[in-house]
Amino acid sequence: MIAYDKKMLDNEALIDEAGTLYNGGFISKDQKKFIEKELPVLKSQNNILVRIGFFLLGSMLFSSICGAISIFGLQSEHTYFQICCYLFAIIGFIGTEMLATQNYHNHGLDDAFILGALLNVGIAIAITTEGYEMIIALFVSIASLFIFLRYLHVLSMLVFCISTTAFLFYGMFEFGDIGKAILPFTAMIFAGVLYFLTKKAINRLTENYYYNGLLLANSFCLILFYLSCNYLVVRELSVALLGADIKPGTDIPFAFFFYAFTLIVPIYYLVQALKTKDRLMLWISFLAIAFSIYTIRFYHSVLPVEVALTLGGAILFAIAYFSIRKLKEKESGLTFKPDRISHSDAILNAEALVVASTFGMKPEVKPQASPMEFGGGGFSGGGSEGSF
Repeated sequence: MIAYDKKMLDNEALIDEAGTLYNGGFISKDQKKFIEKELPVLKSQNNILVRIGFFLLGSMLFSSICGAISIFGLQSEHTYFQICCYLFAIIGFIGTEMLATQNYHNHGLDDAFILGALLNVGIAIAITTEGYEMIIALFVSIASLFIFLRYLHVLSMLVFCISTTAFLFYGMFEFGDIGKAILPFTAMIFAGVLYFLTKKAINRLTENYYYNGLLLANSFCLILFYLSCNYLVVRELSVALLGADIKPGTDIPFAFFFYAFTLIVPIYYLVQALKTKDRLMLWISFLAIAFSIYTIRFYHSVLPVEVALTLGGAILFAIAYFSIRKLKEKESGLTFKPDRISHSDAILNAEALVVASTFGMKPEVKPQASPMEFGGGGFSGGGSEGSF
């Protein structure tokens, strides 16, 4: 299914681990350079600015190919308008496959063709179905999942998560006001189920090719789960979708549940992140706490803005100060001391890297011949024939 050579993908992982081990001081700079030199890898681009430049270049190439085909199709305008985006999507997939055969991965050029293909799939289905959102989301989610599985394109996994969520939302809209009313609970259940499925898939991975994409989907589920029943989101969607007229002194149905959900879930995320030492969940919990505070202040302004900001800053400073005082001397667990290795699993491949850099850098040396000749003895190793 994967279009790339798995050996090169493994080499990329080893080189990343080598960089991590070098930053941690476990291997020398010469060993790191030797590993990078000896292991062939895919043509990737880690510099984001350079990658954006290649993406723009790839977009121009993709547009020029589509424009050249359009010159021949403009003779039958209506028919060509119906099928042109399908042709452009096919060009995107063919271009992606050709770039994959030339070992381009996360380079910028392949990003242009992949995103161009997904965009044209959505537009083509929109033209055919006259803008039926549910079907558009379905086909985009299928195409993005295929691209992720074959080309390991992490951004496609994000497109898959968004389009699948959109498919769920538009599907609930088909049930009318009842579907719109239970949409928050449906989205919450969907996010929870998908979170545990992706978590289970991550734990069962035997090869790390899909790890980043599954981690992105897992984090997306955490965000969707929180936003699905956030009080502000639910209340504003009730007004937008159901036309609810919330007068002063009244509130939305199940308001107590949504308030409690808005306050409890971020705290649960924070506790779970500290317990499992999950940095990504920790950052999500911080953002969720900030958005929960904004939600409460949006409807209940207890203090003036400047007083609230000053008081909040003082509280955060106090928490940070005493946390640093408490954790700065700890050697294990939750500690303030910097990590020598930024990734918890970076040491797993240390043995292979050390062996490769140690034994691989020393070519086999043939021992120098001794100037003294031995042998010729006729008695059990005496080494003498009775003559000088």
